[in-house]
Amino acid sequence: QVQLEESGGGSVQAGGSLRLSCAASGYAYSYYCMGWFRQAPGKEREGVASVDTDGRATYADSVKGRFTISRDNAKKALYLQMDSLKSEDSAMYYCAAHGWGGSSGGTCTATLINSGQGTQVTVSS
Repeated sequence: QVQLEESGGGSVQAGGSLRLSCAASGYAYSYYCMGWFRQAPGKEREGVASVDTDGRATYADSVKGRFTISRDNAKKALYLQMDSLKSEDSAMYYCAAHGWGGSSGGTCTATLINSGQGTQVTVSS
């Protein structure tokens, strides 16, 4: 089973940028649809961005045009470049591996296989 570990979170002022990274271990990484989701205290989990096995990316409307997801299958890595951050982007961000398949609206359509422990992003206004 794939294991995931996030890094790159931190505190930043509104308008700033952060780049999250996710390191995966295990086999067949290239066959997983990969994504990022976030959860803030008292709020529901929200799919932010996802990239399928063909490299096609989708985003939640709330981050479209500001966030960019990418994957490096050779390095078994997933990234999330976050620009023009807003206070409402503050949350715990999780890297997630799903089964083979596509994505829509920032979430992979296949079943979730595993997620990491999360990395905190705090944006101050």
